[in-house]
Amino acid sequence: MTDPGTQPAPRRPAPRQTDRWLEPGPTNVQVIYVLYIASFVIGVTAIVGIVIAYLNRGKAGGWVETHYTWAIRTFWIGLLGGFVSLLLMIVGIGFLLALAVAIWVIVRCVVGLQAVSRGEPIRNPESWML
Repeated sequence: MTDPGTQPAPRRPAPRQTDRWLEPGPTNVQVIYVLYIASFVIGVTAIVGIVIAYLNRGKAGGWVETHYTWAIRTFWIGLLGGFVSLLLMIVGIGFLLALAVAIWVIVRCVVGLQAVSRGEPIRNPESWML
């Protein structure tokens, strides 16, 4: 029986278990690609994706590094394309360019997702093309 004047030691919460999707590696890169694709519906997720990519670049090593470079370049080139298409909407061609940029971003994300699921690096991560 316990003494009424003493209290039991407080319980410490168990350490939080994550799926390690924030740690540098293949799962993290997949999250970045999915965030980019989701940004077409929820605009701010691309910003979250680029922040995660910059935070983890240089930490993973090996073939995963090519995916971080690819993802970062996809964001910035897509943003540049979006800005140019916004400017060209004055003359009407910007709408077609915006569609082309959206398709380009989606295709690059799908190519990246396929490569990371196979455990392969991006062949030329600094390319503007596919």
